[in-house]
Amino acid sequence: MYKIGVIGDRDSVLGFKALGLEVFPVHNEEEAKHTLRELADNEYAIIYIVEDLAVALEKEIDKYKDSRLPAIIPIPGKDGASGRGMDSVKKSVERAVGADILFGGDN
Repeated sequence: MYKIGVIGDRDSVLGFKALGLEVFPVHNEEEAKHTLRELADNEYAIIYIVEDLAVALEKEIDKYKDSRLPAIIPIPGKDGASGRGMDSVKKSVERAVGADILFGGDN
């Protein structure tokens, strides 16, 4: 059975535990990179990752872009959204459908 995991700093991810998701608090980029690889190799269908880490691990995340699973989705951290996560989603949608259907090209 597929699982859902959340990677990020402790304060950003602990609330997801109450929703029944598996959380993986990390302290640095290297630990996040290792955790991302572990989750991707162990039947995690969806991996949420705090935006700042997603930016830092962009090359690692790109390795999974053409794979069916896992879906790696940036989320805001405890300090709020930086907009990087939405940019990532927008690029993914554009790549999938060939056009900007989210913002109509205004962004």
